[in-house]
Amino acid sequence: MTASASLTSPLTSVELVFHRDWIERWLRFGHPVADQVLDRRRRLLFFAPGAVFGYVRWEGNAHGTVLSRIDILRACAAGEGRVTVPGITPGGDSLLRLSGWPRVKRTLELIDMLEADGFDPAAVAPDYWRHAHNRLACGQAPRRYGRDQHAAWCRRRGVGS
Repeated sequence: MTASASLTSPLTSVELVFHRDWIERWLRFGHPVADQVLDRRRRLLFFAPGAVFGYVRWEGNAHGTVLSRIDILRACAAGEGRVTVPGITPGGDSLLRLSGWPRVKRTLELIDMLEADGFDPAAVAPDYWRHAHNRLACGQAPRRYGRDQHAAWCRRRGVGS
């Protein structure tokens, strides 16, 4: 990544961390445009504006799990509003944000189901992720994402560009 490229297209950085039994931050899905190894336990991934990715954070201590959270975010362009999330600079447009292992597990199962149905979770309509957030947050199952809904999203996205 060159300095001129970063000025013309601001990138969102995502920090991945792995310290066994203490802290884990990993990418569940997404298509980074670049990466940088910081050390043997940390790495940065970079996403172009508009890219959607799933980020999982887990922390534990001698007594068990302290934090379990999943965020599905859209990388923002310069000047767009965004939420801050630890490990993500400068933040992103939050499509889904759930904490607690039961909700995180149901979200991971939903992502597995989308992939089994042939969808790339990074290409799923942002409105579907918001719907899934609302349903999972109140303990209900989200509606199934279908081919018609995906085709409509692809057409809508094509009209906007």
